Amino acid sequence: MSFVRLLIVLLVLSSSSPAPVKTPSSASAERVILVHGLGRGKSLLTPMKERLAKEGYAVSVVEYRSLGRTPDQILHDAAQQMARFNSDTAAPVHFVGHSLGGLVIRAYLDSVRPTNLGRVVLIGSPNHGTPFVDRFRDAWWLKLAGAAARSLGTDSAGFPQHLRPPYYPVGVIAGSVRPFDNDEFVPGEDDGIVPVESAKVEGMSDFILLNISHSSLPRREETFVHVLSFLRTGRFVH
Repeated sequence: MSFVRLLIVLLVLSSSSPAPVKTPSSASAERVILVHGLGRGKSLLTPMKERLAKEGYAVSVVEYRSLGRTPDQILHDAAQQMARFNSDTAAPVHFVGHSLGGLVIRAYLDSVRPTNLGRVVLIGSPNHGTPFVDRFRDAWWLKLAGAAARSLGTDSAGFPQHLRPPYYPVGVIAGSVRPFDNDEFVPGEDDGIVPVESAKVEGMSDFILLNISHSSLPRREETFVHVLSFLRTGRFVH
């Protein structure tokens, strides 16, 4: 599908939806909680936050320190924020996560089942781990990154392998652009870090593959069009 067509679809989606009566921050607006990935910060998701806010959503971004920490430490910090963001609204709450952020969302929803839970979008998340970590787990720089980073391998002890299949509507976006030749340690189609097959998750409602690299996925307009479509309709633009 061409990028021009995607933009046309976005315009149609925007024009066909009534403008919210209250501001996006009001308790009546549907909420979207964004969660960034490993070694990133909330600024990476600022463009998506701004775009979703313009579409009438109340948007909150989870901020957590990921380097040098365990998955449990990350989840503890992120879960407190997600619970707080959802404490002041009965409107539907959706979740969008990039990379590790998607796994954090899945782990949170394994233990908490919000009665107002809407839809979930996972962007480039290693739902079955990545051979990148398998290959470099003992490298000094990955050891420095911490336990959470080293837990993202494909072995049975990995963090992703301990997550339950989603019980909620979930859309998966994967990338297929490699910034460098990585066949030696990430064989097959991938976004430079996460294999396409690893991004898929059991029971997913929809899946789409974009010609974008791992780090660029959450910042691209094309990605936003698909995120917005899934939040509104439960389907990507095909």
